[in-house]
Amino acid sequence: MMKGERAVDVSFASGGEKFNYRACGIFLSGESILAIRDERSPCYTLPGGRVRLGETAEAAVIREAEEELGIMPQIIRPLWLNQAFFTEDVNGLRYHELCLYFLMDAAGTGLAGRGETFTRREGRKTHVFTWLPFDRLASEYFYPRFLKTEIYDLPERFTLRTEVE
Repeated sequence: MMKGERAVDVSFASGGEKFNYRACGIFLSGESILAIRDERSPCYTLPGGRVRLGETAEAAVIREAEEELGIMPQIIRPLWLNQAFFTEDVNGLRYHELCLYFLMDAAGTGLAGRGETFTRREGRKTHVFTWLPFDRLASEYFYPRFLKTEIYDLPERFTLRTEVE
């Protein structure tokens, strides 16, 4: 990217549909997963965000952790490429989303010691982070839905999956 140019997310809308290319980090502490919620959405999701043009998914998940959490974690391994087709509750758009999920190592960052729930500001947004116990995921408004069961058996090898709602 040239100096002064704005980073462009790999995302576009067409009619009532939207395509997103995202990368998310899975941060674990014991039998809990770090989830994020902000004023734009009523549901819990994972830390992460859109990949930018010319950026790798690995770089994107690290950048998003730095922006949202103020840490520089390491990637342990990629877990899934999820092809998701869903209608977003907030904006009503039909999404086609590709998301890479990475198992993250936050050792030495102090992340696990911030408390069960903590808040961080990112620009104008306020993020509320919560360590959700695995056994609470099934009853929570949490995305991606597949993690409600698959969190108990993370793949050893990179796995392609499809989720249609």
